[in-house]
Amino acid sequence: MTERHLSSQFDADLNAINAHLLEMGGLVETQVATAMKAFSTMDAELASSVLAKEKDVNEFEIMIDKECAEILARRQPTAKDLRLVLAIAKAISNLERVGDEADHIAARIKKVVEVNAPYQINVAEIRIAGQMALGLLRRSLDAFARMDSKAAASIVADDIEIDNEFRGFVRKLNSYMSEDPRIISTALEILFIAKAVERIGDHAKNISEFVIYVDKGMDVRHLPHEQLIQEANK
Repeated sequence: MTERHLSSQFDADLNAINAHLLEMGGLVETQVATAMKAFSTMDAELASSVLAKEKDVNEFEIMIDKECAEILARRQPTAKDLRLVLAIAKAISNLERVGDEADHIAARIKKVVEVNAPYQINVAEIRIAGQMALGLLRRSLDAFARMDSKAAASIVADDIEIDNEFRGFVRKLNSYMSEDPRIISTALEILFIAKAVERIGDHAKNISEFVIYVDKGMDVRHLPHEQLIQEANK
């Protein structure tokens, strides 16, 4: 990941916090996958299992934040090592927010199930976007593990497709509510689920941008996509 140092303990510290980030990422991936499965089946019990993991995700964030602070204080890293530690601190914040979005999806599912109001809403776009968001999250973590800027740049491009699915669903949902006002309350819950899925894609994109920051030494968060690709391929 980074150049070897005179201190083998320094290498061990960097490897440890990176391993913990990936472990946290695996837990969050499971949360998202379970939330989307619960959405497909409208399974309140499965949704509850997502909510039960929130504490574990939060504990990971606190632990890794502490590890990052300690390595900054003790090792005073510079250049690429410093960028790596800063990127890990930002990445775990995004992972914690992905976990929050999975929790939001689960909570909305439980509300829809509890109300038990009949509705006829085609949610294909949300299912598609959910699988895309989960795929982006996995790819962003893989790109982070390998510090692969090119792979990270492709994730930024693919996030646009999730945004398109979300916008298409919103237009369709407005039509549903206009035709049958009785479904408005349930439709709004489903809209919140769709928005959570879209945000998961955004956080995956953020993590991929941190990869380019570490690898290339450039903050690409606000660059046009074409320029971002150019920087990633240098």
